[in-house]
Amino acid sequence: MKKFNIRKVLDGLTASSSSASAHPGPNQNDVIQETLQSEHFQLCKTVRHGFPYQPSSMAFDPVQKILAIGTQSGAVRLFGRAGVECYCQHESGAAVIQLQFLVNEGALVSALADDSVHLWNLRQKQPAILHTLKFNRERITFCHLPFQSKWLYIGSEKGNIHIVNVESFTLSGYVIMWNKAIELSSKTHPGPVVHISDNPMDEGKILIGFECGTVVLWDLKSKKADYRYNYDEAIHSVAWHHEGKQFTCSHSDGTLTTWNVRVPTKPVITITPHGKQPKDGKKPEPCKPILKVEYKTTRAGDAFMVMSGGLSYDTCCRRACLTVMHGKSTAVLEMDYPIVDFLTLCETPYPNDFQEPYAVVVLLEKDLVVIDLGQIGYPIFENPYPLSIHESPVTCVEYFADCPPELIPALYSVGSRQKRQGYSKKEWPISGGNWGQGTLSYPEIIITGHADGSIKFWDASAIMLQVLYKLKTAKVFERSLKGAKEEKQNTEIVDEDPFAIQSLSWCPESRMLCVAGVSAHVIVYRFSKLEITTEVVQLLEVRMQCELNDVDSPDPADHPPTPSTPAAHSSASPSQERDPFETQQSTTDEGPRDNVPCLKVRSSPLKQSPGYQVDLVVQLVWVSGEPPQQITSLAVNSSYGLVAFGNSNGLAVVDYLQKTLLLNMGLSELYSPSEPYQRQPRSPRKTRQPSGALSDNDGNNAAEEKSNKSPTSGSTSPFNSDDEHKQQRFIEKARMSRKISSSTEQKTDQDAKDSFSRSRSSSVTSIERESREAVSSIHFMESFPRKTDSSASPSLWVGSTQGTLLMLALSLPPTGDQRLQEPVGVSPCGTLVRLKGGILTMAFLDSLGVIVPPLYEPWSEPNAPDEEKEKARRRRPASPAPTQEGQDSQYAVVCSEKQAKVLGLPSQSHCFKHNITESSFVLRADVVQMTAGLCLACFCANGHIMTLSLPSLRPLLDVNYLPLTDMRIARTFCFSNLGQALYLVSPTEIQRITYSQETCNNLQEMMGELFTPVETPEAPNRGFFKGLFGGGAQSLDREDLFGEIAAGKASRSLAQHIPGPQSMEGMKGAASGVVGDLARARIALDERGQKLGELEDRTAAMLASADSFSRHAHDMMLKYKDKKWYQL
Repeated sequence: MKKFNIRKVLDGLTASSSSASAHPGPNQNDVIQETLQSEHFQLCKTVRHGFPYQPSSMAFDPVQKILAIGTQSGAVRLFGRAGVECYCQHESGAAVIQLQFLVNEGALVSALADDSVHLWNLRQKQPAILHTLKFNRERITFCHLPFQSKWLYIGSEKGNIHIVNVESFTLSGYVIMWNKAIELSSKTHPGPVVHISDNPMDEGKILIGFECGTVVLWDLKSKKADYRYNYDEAIHSVAWHHEGKQFTCSHSDGTLTTWNVRVPTKPVITITPHGKQPKDGKKPEPCKPILKVEYKTTRAGDAFMVMSGGLSYDTCCRRACLTVMHGKSTAVLEMDYPIVDFLTLCETPYPNDFQEPYAVVVLLEKDLVVIDLGQIGYPIFENPYPLSIHESPVTCVEYFADCPPELIPALYSVGSRQKRQGYSKKEWPISGGNWGQGTLSYPEIIITGHADGSIKFWDASAIMLQVLYKLKTAKVFERSLKGAKEEKQNTEIVDEDPFAIQSLSWCPESRMLCVAGVSAHVIVYRFSKLEITTEVVQLLEVRMQCELNDVDSPDPADHPPTPSTPAAHSSASPSQERDPFETQQSTTDEGPRDNVPCLKVRSSPLKQSPGYQVDLVVQLVWVSGEPPQQITSLAVNSSYGLVAFGNSNGLAVVDYLQKTLLLNMGLSELYSPSEPYQRQPRSPRKTRQPSGALSDNDGNNAAEEKSNKSPTSGSTSPFNSDDEHKQQRFIEKARMSRKISSSTEQKTDQDAKDSFSRSRSSSVTSIERESREAVSSIHFMESFPRKTDSSASPSLWVGSTQGTLLMLALSLPPTGDQRLQEPVGVSPCGTLVRLKGGILTMAFLDSLGVIVPPLYEPWSEPNAPDEEKEKARRRRPASPAPTQEGQDSQYAVVCSEKQAKVLGLPSQSHCFKHNITESSFVLRADVVQMTAGLCLACFCANGHIMTLSLPSLRPLLDVNYLPLTDMRIARTFCFSNLGQALYLVSPTEIQRITYSQETCNNLQEMMGELFTPVETPEAPNRGFFKGLFGGGAQSLDREDLFGEIAAGKASRSLAQHIPGPQSMEGMKGAASGVVGDLARARIALDERGQKLGELEDRTAAMLASADSFSRHAHDMMLKYKDKKWYQL
């Protein structure tokens, strides 16, 4: 008996209410059993990769070896050993101004710009907030948590210092008021607190630094200032010497002052490290502020002094520097980006011992650098984290899950030769945490295209990320000289980043790679393990133009399509037989540029290392003074040896084996004369836009050129909920951005606002779009392009921005020499279907509902000897489709911006239809393979992520995940197999998500652990004489000073305590983990003291017993000393 499932009933109701309808046709449900259900889907974030965007603070746990980085958006990124990363987010989104670890306790304190302090529990795989303290009347400027202490010092903008118990996260009644700290030493307010630290040798004394230049040594017990140190320049940081007798301050004029604790009148040493020393003994010239200084001592040699800033003003053009002073030597280390913060890593966590520094972690605005202090020249460590995603701005992303297993080792082997030399030979010092133990592991590869023309392949298996291989496509072209700017402006269609990657098509099985660039060029690459030198780069120039603006209503009969030759107005010129520079020189500056490509292909021999090697370059040329339109869609097929690409001017098909152009037609010519979807284009414009983008503006060329200057600029967020018109403009721009990649991305926020705020007439917009129909999707497939076909044959399927699906039949010669000599035929077969909105993706299923992948030729070494090539070259045979009379052998799944349809082939009958959205539109759609079956995954502009069953298009998942407020998301969002997806969440970070229930269930196992049980190093030995004469570190019972009994309660209006968002059970478990360990350690210490006391008593008793035995033995000896043996 079949079980009744209410969820399936609800799914059916949802499907029917969402306009999903089945058309009369074969009984698909009788043949295809759908296995995917709603319970197979769940949406959640998995991991975030890349460099933390806009970092603001940093902290390090010297025992756990964990690094924490806070950002201006309220995020906290935690790093351990390679592969151990974690991302946390404060709900408020306020900037993280300071981080403090509870060393070796598995907890972290974060202070935010909104004057809140948070306690994070790191003992669980996904850290969570245990407590929050929100200050109401004072602004937080500095925090300090002494090692092995539960009392947190918080300095405020008013100059006061408050003390917080980190166990209960409550304020102590003990407050250090600014006026009592400075008393009469200053007539004005000293400014905010910029530094707090306790004396390394006396916990009862803390050093308070005020911004004005005043430093106070405060006695916690007597509640008064012992000494006050005044200097004319503002203070930025203070560093203690480990013996607690001296400290060093950095100032705003570039000076360092070293003070003796007991001599407050003037500094012992005053130096300006980068200032010019006048010969007449005057004060050195002021320099830039020294933002931070750290003083670290060594047991065997001179101390290290590390500082940032302090350069002289005449070196204002130099990059940011870190200065390392060791003894008499001074090393100035230039950085690529401004320094945010730095930390010196030391062997011991105890501040009262010789620190023995071994490395410096430098947090830059866009990089993380670790310097080895133990080697000559201070080399840097090789960074194991994937922090170089933004090395050049990302312009496109593709995600491939469940790749062939031999692919990652092959890419790694060629990429390992690209590694830089000169790194430190020591192991990466940030080595905390443990890897996850997840069982879900399959090969995953992420490919990123960049603004400088580079392409990076990343190993993304097991929620980790590691760069495998980097390809530089710009090597194919000549670099423009700096003096040739005038010519550059005339030939290139973008002023900046002419080599930027716009889209790519990759076949993992054959390892063929096809890349489209922003300068209307296509490059075909083959993968090889051998190094070669290409004497002449194969070049094919294609002239694509659209006649829509020249006639009002063209008659389709006037342009009969030719199957295998270009149209009359199109041309191709293979340039391997001539110098590619001749075309450039043949045009004069006076006349319009014609038949000129945007970039110059290099004429000198090209040395190609193992990896991806260029096979063919296809360039679109200028036409009658107008630049070529940018490429909007691209596909490559290794089995056919063909590349197809299209733009708003039409479609081109290239045979990369024969290096010839097979087809070059406008979309209007691909419609058959009797086509029901044939449109009669009329364009209101007589001049075309000069930009390469698919334009959607009001003819303002200046604004369009401004937005086309760079495809790499930062994203903008012009979304305004109060302005519906701006919202609509933003959504329209997102649609265009998805189709033409990043060339229309805005340069600045102001440019974006200007671009989105222009009012438009909706009728004019629709007419413009109608006149600029472009190719939006291309798919090679062994299918049925005609109704009369009885068996599957090679075909090309083309989708347009107007929702039309066109079919072309391909006639391929036999493999071998005939394939390289005989021409390939291309025959347009008309239109299959028309959908609402532009077509985004298509896929094909067999009669059992299993996806039919495009044919491919298995990879073989392209540079191998001819005999081996001949053995390896074979076209993968197509699986024979069932040819039962009156029954379809295939199903075509087509998804547009508005709806999805399933059609039977070869009958071309409509089987299923589903309207995905009415108010919004789909940005990205992919047919993906899940563990339990196939589904169609969609990401809409309104932030919804949806999945539909196949072939019935039944809704399975609909989650409002991410509202589209960022153009970058629209451009980079992509789905992959097994329920994986990703997008670029910031210019430097990739966010991976999953919509698979199975992955969500296994996520905790897959994630690494940040906290691992580690013994805290033993405290330094005070030595015999220090213990005898009291010269060692002085301990302090802070509980007696700051506890409620001694200090009283703090004012309730000063701060508000907010429990963490965890459940009570989670809080209890976390408390038992973080704070309870402190209590258990204290109990254990008490028990140890009791046992030591009992041991001491037993030892004393044993000593008394031994003394008694000794006396008795002595008496016996005296008694029998003088007696003879016979007298005994």
